[in-house]
Amino acid sequence: MLAPEGQLATVAIGDFHTEAGGVIADAHIAYRRWGVPQGDFKGRNNILLVEHALTAGSEADEWWSGVIGPGLALDTNKWCVVCTNALGSCYGSTGPASEHPDGGRWGSRFPAISIRDMVRAEHAFMRELGIERVHAVLGGSMGGARTLEWTLLYPEQVDYALVLAVSARASAWQIGIQTAQINAITSDPAWHGGDYYATGESPDEGLAAARRIAHLTYRGELEIDERFGTASQPGENPLGTFRDDNQRFAVQSYLEYQGVKLTKRFDAGAYVAITEALNRHDVGRGRGGLNKALASSTVPTMIVGVDTDILYPYHQQEHLSRNLGNLLAMSKLSSPVGHDAFLVEARQMDRILRSFITLTEKTPSTHAIAADKGIYDI
Repeated sequence: MLAPEGQLATVAIGDFHTEAGGVIADAHIAYRRWGVPQGDFKGRNNILLVEHALTAGSEADEWWSGVIGPGLALDTNKWCVVCTNALGSCYGSTGPASEHPDGGRWGSRFPAISIRDMVRAEHAFMRELGIERVHAVLGGSMGGARTLEWTLLYPEQVDYALVLAVSARASAWQIGIQTAQINAITSDPAWHGGDYYATGESPDEGLAAARRIAHLTYRGELEIDERFGTASQPGENPLGTFRDDNQRFAVQSYLEYQGVKLTKRFDAGAYVAITEALNRHDVGRGRGGLNKALASSTVPTMIVGVDTDILYPYHQQEHLSRNLGNLLAMSKLSSPVGHDAFLVEARQMDRILRSFITLTEKTPSTHAIAADKGIYDI
């Protein structure tokens, strides 16, 4: 039984064993859903599993408000949209800020996790709900990485997939920029080795700095320069005789605002945990390398990239499209916004998502092809 529409709920998945050998005792996954589930939970149904990006949560109707809802591209009059909060995050699923079964918060006791761990935990969550198959999995950025792993870990349970603005593995550049963010947090004196929850302190300065670094990769250089250029923050002069932290360029003020804004809604420990998971993203690990892993994919998958993406450059989506074993379609978002375009460009995303849904309705799934050939699960 799914929770009431739009309501946050959690599902216990028991003790979870991570890919690297850690154990998360009594793990829980939080989720929300919109629309009415129809069909067979073990066969064809109308469930769309939406995967969120790094610091988002299960409130997909808010961060993707232009595409989820009645009559929109992901039409909740027709489809049942389910969105979980990733393992390691801080919006209801078990993460570093969660209560530990032995007392206190998990903090430094929370083991390192991978994108595969997030997907395996989500799979356990679906199993607890009795859902053994979904019509499609969709996601961008970290959500795209999770979507890719769904198609490789559990291809028999995914009819179609839409992967946006991500790569097949973390590049050295991505690991570098993400590690700089982690280091900004762990270098904050208030970090206390990850066990700051009972100290009365929080590494907000480090988290804000991490967000400032990250935000420059989420937005395009063209957009940032067009908005701010070399303008000074009103009432301040960054061109004085001596450098002064209180005399800023307008872009500095903007980035500081973004950093402070995140500290008010997100946990630093969760940020470190899930950013580390992105560092470990590599679909080729243990599967014979990237191209062999991608070629093994049987799930019809649509790939979407952003032409000005700094964080996950478009050539990485082209690599996916050239090597996937079952490419459904390839599409490009054209925008000065950069990586965040898949969240910001509502009209283009509406067109892309409607095209994806239409393709899933017209293209036979792997299950349908197998059935036509007389191949059935025993």
